[in-house]
Amino acid sequence: MQPVTVIDVDTGLKETRSSLAAAVLVALALLAPGPVSGQEAAAAGPPPSTGGFYPLSEVHRGLQATAWTVFSGTKPEPMQVEILGVLRGGRGPGHDMILAQLHGAKPEYTGVVAGMSGSPVYVGNKLLGSISYRIGQFSKDPIAGITPIEQMLEVRDLPLSRDRDAMDRAQLAPVAAAGVSSPSATQFQAMETPLVMSGFAPEAIRLWQDKMKGTGLDVVAAGGGSGSSLKDSAKFSPTAAAAIVPGSAVSMQLVRGDLDIAATCTVTYVDPKRLLACGHPVLQAGPESVPMTSTDVIATLASPLEAFKIINTGETIGAFTQDRDSAISGVFGAQARMIPIHLSVHGDGKPRHLDFEMVDLPAITPQIVLIGIYQCLLQSNQTTIDTSYHLKGKIDMEDYPSAPLDVWASGGDGLPSSLQAAMQTFERFMRIYNNDARQGTIRGLNLDIEAIPRRVAVVLESARVISSNIVHAGDTVTVEATIQPWHQPERNVRVPVTLPARLQAGTLRVLVSDGATLDRTMDQPKFVPHQPDMDSALAQAGSAHAADRVYVSLLVPETQAGMEGRTLTGLPVSMSNALEPLRSGPDVTLNGESAVVAADAPADGVLSGFTVLNLRIEPGGGIH
Repeated sequence: MQPVTVIDVDTGLKETRSSLAAAVLVALALLAPGPVSGQEAAAAGPPPSTGGFYPLSEVHRGLQATAWTVFSGTKPEPMQVEILGVLRGGRGPGHDMILAQLHGAKPEYTGVVAGMSGSPVYVGNKLLGSISYRIGQFSKDPIAGITPIEQMLEVRDLPLSRDRDAMDRAQLAPVAAAGVSSPSATQFQAMETPLVMSGFAPEAIRLWQDKMKGTGLDVVAAGGGSGSSLKDSAKFSPTAAAAIVPGSAVSMQLVRGDLDIAATCTVTYVDPKRLLACGHPVLQAGPESVPMTSTDVIATLASPLEAFKIINTGETIGAFTQDRDSAISGVFGAQARMIPIHLSVHGDGKPRHLDFEMVDLPAITPQIVLIGIYQCLLQSNQTTIDTSYHLKGKIDMEDYPSAPLDVWASGGDGLPSSLQAAMQTFERFMRIYNNDARQGTIRGLNLDIEAIPRRVAVVLESARVISSNIVHAGDTVTVEATIQPWHQPERNVRVPVTLPARLQAGTLRVLVSDGATLDRTMDQPKFVPHQPDMDSALAQAGSAHAADRVYVSLLVPETQAGMEGRTLTGLPVSMSNALEPLRSGPDVTLNGESAVVAADAPADGVLSGFTVLNLRIEPGGGIH
């Protein structure tokens, strides 16, 4: 009997066997039924993605199939699937959905589980599609909707986007990831891709859920991060990538480092370069750049309301590059573009640091800044309701100078100071990050935060001019401001002011105020139907006056104009006349008084309040 060489189609390995043994193998292969049993499938593992695709046109009621998903650990397990029929237009016009019922001890116990979306379904060894949709809640039967593989392959075949601007403009859909908001008990909706938020306090998680309500990213499940340092978590792991098979769990990592946020679903299709997962959108961002990691399923929690997988994110295996209606697509070995954040806190015990990276997606990046800063300010045993914060730092950008940040938040003002500080920084970051004119990427956010164990609110009670209110141009006068720190005695702050020699005889108004009042005086509010350009936005950020100073400003009877984020004072009559026709437009403000900052002094806290003094300018020279 002559030996023959058999080539395994899956492994490519050659084996030498007897012709009788080969004949037996061929006979068994011909007699074997199409769908394999649960025990046989579990032993063999999920079929590869190279066995071909089962056409939607041949799907019919009663068709038997096998699905694969991870219930625990990293190895996919089989589920028997009974096809109930095809819902024409079930996912929208021209997008059909296959209706199926899951069988087996585990799916019948857990039901359709959040995180199961993307689980591949095979008829024999041909890929039919992915389990991606469920019907309502409290359903007794594990009935699911399957996204046909034909529609998912359209995402695979999209070209890799090299358009950085397109990725910068990617926006989160204004509805849930299912494409259905507030679903009724009889509507199909995409299975949730619950977020794991590792390193966050419950207050920070609640803030995230409030800000992301209705987007599909407000569902938070139990789980943990990778446990790796920021440097290690960003490294590509060829070993972890090679272990990914259809049915494996994978995570889309929105934040990594000391904080971790990841959304998990299941792999449907794998080829040497990329994978397809979920069978529905997660962010609906189109082209994107988001880290893709392996995932370890700790347990699958059964619940009639919201069953989900409890997971730990694993090692980086590449980056997700497409997030479309039928699937998300990831490329093995690709490196995601992230924005680093470095936060340092001191003043309330042992200094602490928080370092993490966040995705660059306009619809969620500012919200990550918000909860990241909020979380950083929460994690201290020394914090009390009276704790105040002073944040100083900058937003680093390509092609533009850094945008400065200077934020104060006083304790005891109703809203917790930690949330005040996070909200103010969030608003300032939004003005820069979401500016339509920004072209370069954000390189990073760096903040130094001082925690002050007391309330820093200071009230301006009154102000007066020492000596006579009758003065001459060029004189130096002293303004005395009376301020009241919280629960401390009043104190007087004296500010010497030299009057410009050009002043004409008459009444001169003097504004004694906090920085915010001065900003409103110099840049008067006006409805603008469009965003300022980047230069104007940076000018506004750089010209803001400090909150912890007492300012003395002269309201000189000369024209003041606001243009492109800048305030122009003391304009000559000719320029005022030239700008007058533009006054009714959105880009120019004109005022008959110019606010000229003459002097300032420390208030040792966040000052609020203002008062206006009057000086009588007499003609003739003055005494200095």
